[in-house]
Amino acid sequence: MRRLLLLRHAKTESDSPSGNDWDRRLDARGNADAAEIGHWIAGRRDLLPDLALVSTAVRARATWDIVERALAATAQPHAVHLPDLYGAEPAQLLAIIRAAAAEDPKRLMLIGHNPGFHEIALSLTGGGDAAARAALADNLPTSGLAVLDFAIENWDDVSFRGGQLQQFISPKLLKDA
Repeated sequence: MRRLLLLRHAKTESDSPSGNDWDRRLDARGNADAAEIGHWIAGRRDLLPDLALVSTAVRARATWDIVERALAATAQPHAVHLPDLYGAEPAQLLAIIRAAAAEDPKRLMLIGHNPGFHEIALSLTGGGDAAARAALADNLPTSGLAVLDFAIENWDDVSFRGGQLQQFISPKLLKDA
């Protein structure tokens, strides 16, 4: 079995000082939300990633830095920064996930962007928790996390509709709970 964690970057400023979307930084809410999600993950041993693939956009790297600090007491996942995660579409994301077979993590985390992350989460989901599927159907919000399980031995075998959505969580859902 393999577990995939898809984490959308945290809330950002609307524009960057450079005017480049790539350079947008987290705003105050984004910093708080990333820390909240990081601490939530850290409290669940079955969610601790072995490998994190992180978009090189400023907001994704900052989200990972905050999450990584929250995980530091319980896990030391290996992180790889991938420029290809920025603006990736579902087919590209599927190829990136399959390429993780080279490192063979049991739990793989990707940190990146919509619309690709929302689309890949929906495309990979073939079943799972009904409430989580209903919540994810509308949007993968900033700091939103989709957790999918695959009954496979190798990441090469990940396929569309092959995953079971185990959990969908966001800072808003945590506050409402």
